[in-house]
Amino acid sequence: MGSARRKPRRGGSTLFKLLLVVVVIAGGTALGTQSRTVWHAVFPTTPSLTVDYRTAVAADSAVAAPELVVVNTSKKPVPLSDVTLRYYFTEDGTTPYGFNCVQAGVGCSNVSGSIAALSPTTPTADHYLQIGFAPGAGTLAPGQDSQSVDLQLYRLDHKPLDQANDRSFDAAITTFKPSRLVTAYLGGALVWGSEPVGGATASAQGPSAPSPAAAPVVPAQTVFDDFHYSGPDDPALLAHGWEPRTGPGGPGISDTWSTSGVSFPSEASAQGGQVLQLQAGTDGTSAGTHQAELESTKAEFFNGTYAARIYFADQPTSGPNGDHINESFYPISADGKSPLYSELDNEYMPNGGWGAPGPAFDTTSWYSAVTDDRVTHRAHQSLQGWHTMMITAEDGVVTYSMDGKTLFSSTGKYIPRESMDVDFSDWFIDLPFVGQRTWDMQVNWFYYKADQAVSLKNVQKAVAGFYQAGTHYINTVPKS
Repeated sequence: MGSARRKPRRGGSTLFKLLLVVVVIAGGTALGTQSRTVWHAVFPTTPSLTVDYRTAVAADSAVAAPELVVVNTSKKPVPLSDVTLRYYFTEDGTTPYGFNCVQAGVGCSNVSGSIAALSPTTPTADHYLQIGFAPGAGTLAPGQDSQSVDLQLYRLDHKPLDQANDRSFDAAITTFKPSRLVTAYLGGALVWGSEPVGGATASAQGPSAPSPAAAPVVPAQTVFDDFHYSGPDDPALLAHGWEPRTGPGGPGISDTWSTSGVSFPSEASAQGGQVLQLQAGTDGTSAGTHQAELESTKAEFFNGTYAARIYFADQPTSGPNGDHINESFYPISADGKSPLYSELDNEYMPNGGWGAPGPAFDTTSWYSAVTDDRVTHRAHQSLQGWHTMMITAEDGVVTYSMDGKTLFSSTGKYIPRESMDVDFSDWFIDLPFVGQRTWDMQVNWFYYKADQAVSLKNVQKAVAGFYQAGTHYINTVPKS
């Protein structure tokens, strides 16, 4: 797997094209094992695009992993933002599917997608994954290719797939080859591949895709993620700058961080239908405790607007209530002893903690973790349910807000002084009693805009735009 820069292919001679038509009419085996539509009447010359395909997974894998390359076989430049791809499959059962971009030569920030039902259905296709490109993906010159776009498609219940009857899947193709079972559209018109129709195939004169809405321009200095991942070991998770914490230390019960509490289940109440779920569990002993945290792998966040839609829980998912649980979202310096230490905390404790009653919600700006130099505001209120939490750090002021209501501001030395990473965590302050119990915290999406104060209304507008465009992840923050 991985990106693969391919050598551009040039169109052949007229004689070669005529011979290719003869081969197609004779049996179609040069184009694959399934029956093919004779397309020479539709394309008397080489199509303007070709899609190459490969996979490195078996039919019964946990995820489908199609890798696609768009090749411009025309004599004119082709903006990738005018190109749409469709990968056809059959859903297994009634469980919804999710997808993500693992990596792409044009950058996953410039890749969007959606899953839709196909009508009419065929024995090998009842849904398709549609892929589009933002203008930032650039333009393919004649003979140029896009490099590989590596995708994942998976069930939201994370059960293994049965790809054997998926139209666009071919386990035998492990090196890039042209596949007419993946269709390509230019400006909404079919220019490559054959669409499944009524159990057979259709040529470019058959039903074609409606013209897709133009992909929005990917905004600069922005990070967005709606956590469409197949699991904590999804390679896209690390590629997009996240990893479950497994290292030693605190806070909470030291050395109990585990990937077992990090998952990405379906959730009907969440925008987009999928969430990051952090589950902390314990039996009351340190050995029987696991805490969960997802942390960014790069310290690339500084001044600007941080926002996340988070589900806070007042009760455990299982077991008795009463734990001093801490459900938190915070940017933080990578080095706790840094002379420029920075940390901006949102911490919800439904049952309180550190001797204080609950429910309690602390917003805290730090100057030094070594000397415990910080300023804190505490609100005693239940946060049960979904809330949009925001931190704005701009012009020497840090402002914490919830659902658009300002909670606390810090100034002076209690502001960011160096770049930070971003963490979401679910952990126990202490273990006051025994008995098995679990606590779940969920995160719907995360948004960051560097060096700008963005209102809640405009954050929600931007996020809604990403969902509408099928944009699951972008990162356009300049790399240091």
